[in-house]
Order: sequence, then C-alpha cells, then structure tokens
Amino acid sequence: MMVLRRLLRKRWVLGVVFGLSLIYFLTSTLKQEERTIRDRTLLEVRDPDHRIPWKVRFNLGNSSRQITQCRNSIQGKALLTDELGYVCERIDLLVNGCCNVNAPSSRQYICKSCLANGCCSVYEYCVSCCLQPDKQPLLERFLNRAAEGFQNLFTAVEDHFELCLAKCRTSSQSVQHENTYRNPQAKYCYGESPPELLPV
Repeated sequence: MMVLRRLLRKRWVLGVVFGLSLIYFLTSTLKQEERTIRDRTLLEVRDPDHRIPWKVRFNLGNSSRQITQCRNSIQGKALLTDELGYVCERIDLLVNGCCNVNAPSSRQYICKSCLANGCCSVYEYCVSCCLQPDKQPLLERFLNRAAEGFQNLFTAVEDHFELCLAKCRTSSQSVQHENTYRNPQAKYCYGESPPELLPV
C-alpha cells in the first residue's frame, strides 16, 4: 500500500495516467465523429429512386377471408375501431376484439367527423376513414415520402390497420409552435396535408 502511494506521488506516473486518459478520450471522440459522418453520408448518398420495401399489406375490402380475432384501437373511452374498419361503441365490442356488425352503433369506413383534407375530430373515425380501400394510393404516396424522414417509425408498420393507427395519432403536423393545435377540432389526420391553421 505504501509503495502504491509513493508511486502515485511521482510526477511521471501522473503524466502517464493523464496521457493514457487523453488518448482514450481522443479515440472515443474520433470514433463517434466517424459514425456520425458515416450516417450522414448514407442519408445523402441514398438513390432518390430507391423505394423502401414497405411491408404494408392493404385490406382490399370485402375479402372472403374469415377473421376470428380482431385488433382494435383500444384507447377510446366510448368508441373503438376494429381492423376491418368498423367503428362501434365499447359495449358493442365482441370478445374476439371485433365490433358487433349487427349492433346499431357499428358502421364501417365511417368518416363522420372528417374534413376533405383527411383531418378528423375523433380518432376512431380517422382510423376507420383511413382504412377505406380507396385510400391506398394516398397512403402509399405518404409512405414513399415518409421513407426519408420517418424511416424507423413507419418501417415498423406491418399492415394497413397499423399504418392508420399511427398516421391518425396527433403528430407534429397537427401542432403549431409545438404547443397549440393548428385546428383543435380536427387534429387527427391521415391525409397528406396538415390541418388548416385556424386564426386565433
């Protein structure tokens, strides 16, 4: 123990420790800089005609496949949307997760609170409207453009339903100055353009 204390008091030992620490710091910083430059270069060099192989499978409506289980939007207090595009009241949800299509509240592909630009005041109606088979070209255009900025977010999307769930959630397009909705009445959007800015 005494030998270690004497050794640490010598200036040349402290100089060696400092030198090694400096070398470690500089190599770590340079490696980080190399990774940053490599990532930036990959983004800039990307071929503009290259399309990300999206895994989205669109439901072509009235398909003959039998669904025994449905995913649904889960979060709604009063309303839910299932993956077939039906909106129903929570009490009309079947045990398999699908809306009871025979219930008076159930409607398929309903755009009840949606504007022409694809922005809606109710999340569940946004998802249902987005699930309409005729929205496929609009969503494919969005996916091709989103490939640049939101690659990680939207490559995780597996199908049409998941895409609509993600697209209809409020996003940075729905807000102004990061804290105010552009249109508080229509903040859930599946369309290409952000909500219209309402005057204050």
